[in-house]
Amino acid sequence: VRKSGKIMLAVSAVGVLLIGVVFWPYLTDGRVSLTADNGDVLAQGAAIYAKHCASCHGKNLEGQQNWRTRLPDGRLPAPPHDETGHTWHHPDELLFKLTKLGPAAVAGGNYKSDMPAYVGTLTDAEIIAVLSYIKSTWQPSIRQRHDALNQRTP
Repeated sequence: VRKSGKIMLAVSAVGVLLIGVVFWPYLTDGRVSLTADNGDVLAQGAAIYAKHCASCHGKNLEGQQNWRTRLPDGRLPAPPHDETGHTWHHPDELLFKLTKLGPAAVAGGNYKSDMPAYVGTLTDAEIIAVLSYIKSTWQPSIRQRHDALNQRTP
């Protein structure tokens, strides 16, 4: 029994170490940091985007038509995540919270949105992968502007 306990402890330690090494570049000082250059993360993000996001935000990140005009129920259509939208106007941390908790939880009040919260559906690492994939599709100049925004955000 004692030997199996030590083995389980060693396996757990290795697992924690591997998770730390893989995701350390994306979690700094407890903050979320997206990347647009890690091929494995981007491939995972693209697959998750296709499964969970593309039905509303579009296969090519184009969003729904008239995304700035409220529908009769007061909700907004899904915005694009390409450069024509406003995703890149928000820092990494806010994008992460919007995805994980849902816009209603972040905006507060009686804000209504068709965007679900992905807490319990996607892990934090999967959310970071999706957002990193989205960022990877932007032109370098937009990514630089987004990086500058993140540097100015406390």
